[in-house]
Amino acid sequence: MTDSTINIENASNEPEPSDSLKAFGAAHKVFRKRAGHTQEDYAPLVGYQPSTVASIEQGRRFPQRRFVERAEEILDAFGVLKEVYRHATREKGLASWFRQWAELEELAISLYTYESRLVPGLLQTEGYARAIFSERVPVLTDSEIEAMVTARLERQSLLRERPNTSFSFIVEEHVLRRQTGGVDAMREQIEHLLEATEPRNVELQIMPTARGAHASMDGPIQLLETPENEWFAYCEGQENSQFITNPKTISVLHMRYAKLRSQALTPEDSRSLLERMRGA
Repeated sequence: MTDSTINIENASNEPEPSDSLKAFGAAHKVFRKRAGHTQEDYAPLVGYQPSTVASIEQGRRFPQRRFVERAEEILDAFGVLKEVYRHATREKGLASWFRQWAELEELAISLYTYESRLVPGLLQTEGYARAIFSERVPVLTDSEIEAMVTARLERQSLLRERPNTSFSFIVEEHVLRRQTGGVDAMREQIEHLLEATEPRNVELQIMPTARGAHASMDGPIQLLETPENEWFAYCEGQENSQFITNPKTISVLHMRYAKLRSQALTPEDSRSLLERMRGA
């Protein structure tokens, strides 16, 4: 991949059709059954959870390249799966411009997120996500909202399935004090944050409102590291986004994120604040 910043503007946030993913899932299911495997005994062979295999076969989850290659080998699929995969370019519930980042997320060994607008997608409850999508303009249909909520919840399997990945989240305090979806929905969201950040590899820090300025006043930051120790960045704005591969730009974002970590509350103090918010 060349060193660059890819700007994607005027891209639709609406979910795209998943016909190509359903086609891949159906082909995979045929070859799996031909080989005499159930989803349960097949999943460990490809290195994924049975739930992930099920999602892929239902066309609800984009298969990673390593999954396809492993499946070809195990199922002796004559290259059919690789060929169908070439055309599997649309993921239901995820905007087209986000797919490249989502694909890398599933491989990441480190994933850092600073968010100043809302709770990061990987940490959202269903109620919170539904409230966010319900306020979209232009207005989404009920089916579009369902597709986007489903896709968001599917992505959260990363936190459960990748215990060796280092997840770091920094969230502005005002985001957690906004009653998104109502008092009950926000109380549930805070409870979920406490539960989701219990594992040792998931760290949450809150940027206190009392800190008047900090190192990333320019907006949200996402950084990830691949198993090959390559770093990529992603920044999202109004109707545009940037997928960043330029090492110099990524270095700047790393410096900002490191400074943010020193400016935010510690994970322990952040947890105490969440507990006080939940009680209130």
